Amino acid sequence: MTESPWITRWAHLAPPGGTVLDVACGSGRHTRWFAARGHAVTAVDRDATAVAALAPVAEGVVADLEDGPWPLGDRPFDTIVVTNYLWRPLLPVLVARLAPGGLLLYETFTLGQQTVGRPSNPDFLLRPGELLDAARGLHVVAYEDGFADNPPCFVQRLAAVRALSGGTHPVRFPLSPAPNSPAPSEGE
Repeated sequence: MTESPWITRWAHLAPPGGTVLDVACGSGRHTRWFAARGHAVTAVDRDATAVAALAPVAEGVVADLEDGPWPLGDRPFDTIVVTNYLWRPLLPVLVARLAPGGLLLYETFTLGQQTVGRPSNPDFLLRPGELLDAARGLHVVAYEDGFADNPPCFVQRLAAVRALSGGTHPVRFPLSPAPNSPAPSEGE
């Protein structure tokens, strides 16, 4: 499976060389992608075999996020990536673990998905605007909620940043990457 175009589109907002948490990483498509770009990646999944395969490029953590305590304590992360996964009790934990200036990239299925495929259980499908509600307090740079054609799916996507404190000028969050540009900072 290739990287999500949503994740790669907004990854330029990730602090350069910062820590990345790939939640429910599965085979590690985003873990490998961020590691190849110089990020220190922590990959979390309940599948021990999948996590072990990522050992050459990432710190692996085997944990069932739905049936156990949060496995990473109070560690902050500069970027948190979640795709095709939803466990509602985890949403506030992820927002709380986002470091100042950090980036949350989230993409998963919404209600309506049950009409075109899996997942079909409403417990694993976002309600309208649910990601926006979860990101309250973050600066939402980009958000989509709709139907995608390839593959056909109902999806919500979010790119949001935790503001740095102490800035006197608005932060500029580029809507497209600039060649060799540093991450945005307060006061730009």
